[in-house]
Amino acid sequence: MIYFYYGDEEFNISAEIRKLKSKLDKNFLEMSYREFDNPKFPDLMVAISTQPMMFGKMLIVINCEKYFKTSKKDSEAEGSFDDSQIKQIEKSLETVNENLDIVFRAYTPYDPKKKNTVDKRKKIFKILSKYTSQEFNQIPAYKTAELETWIKNQAKLHDLKINPDAVSLLLLQVGSNLRMLDSELEKLKVFSKDKPATKEMVKEICVSNEDLFAFLDFVVSGAKAKALEQYGKLIATRYPLSILATLHSNLKDKIFLKANSSKYSQDEIAKMIGMHPYRVKLELQKLKQIPLKNLVKLKENLTDAEFKIKSGQSDIAPEREIEYAILR
Repeated sequence: MIYFYYGDEEFNISAEIRKLKSKLDKNFLEMSYREFDNPKFPDLMVAISTQPMMFGKMLIVINCEKYFKTSKKDSEAEGSFDDSQIKQIEKSLETVNENLDIVFRAYTPYDPKKKNTVDKRKKIFKILSKYTSQEFNQIPAYKTAELETWIKNQAKLHDLKINPDAVSLLLLQVGSNLRMLDSELEKLKVFSKDKPATKEMVKEICVSNEDLFAFLDFVVSGAKAKALEQYGKLIATRYPLSILATLHSNLKDKIFLKANSSKYSQDEIAKMIGMHPYRVKLELQKLKQIPLKNLVKLKENLTDAEFKIKSGQSDIAPEREIEYAILR
């Protein structure tokens, strides 16, 4: 069968592919699964024409986001096809071996300048959409009801019972990133065993970055005494590299907000980074008097600290390395 999955929600696209991959014979997985990255026409035709061997079903995943580029520069990139090639592709897809599943995956991150994540006017899109096709787009952070429904459905897939108030708190603590939410549901499944996951369990074992966000706010605003006091509390319960990873992620968002606040609306920025529009507004207010160069410098310091810690080049404890990066 031919599948066409596209959109800006990578987790859901990958989840569908995992379902297909799970049906393959695990004893022959190395031979029954192949992946191609935006192959040019000759390589694409070879992939489509693959004949499965004697070990049953075969799955081929073709990453094809470049096939939907629209600019003149991109028209010469990998995956651009002339009319003759389009016809050959169309004909070959009609005769794919019944034991061969092919997934065309077009993960295209959200771009506010484009109405659609892929160019649906492309001939290749019209061909692929005739088969089993589905668009997977991010759920905006402000659509809490839709996100809570997703959490409940995903919990069922993990064979996890979860109380409604636990669902609401999980969303509040973790945010709208589906991959992170799924990871926390897996932790809840292990922790709760056969009992329903409760609000108290979410508080106890799931990610909560409120203290880290407050800490970074102190750092960014220059309130270093308060920042160090908060850091002392954090380091008592968290591993240094865990703190560092969250700081990197949150600081990246702050830099993006500061750099793009004049280019895009708050709603557009919210969708681009998966943040509630109201929180975008609050973050921009906090960053109003903070120079972009200060944020970039802090990011560089943290990156340097991470490199020293992971490479073994630091001659001080990891928590002190991070502390010095903040104070520099």
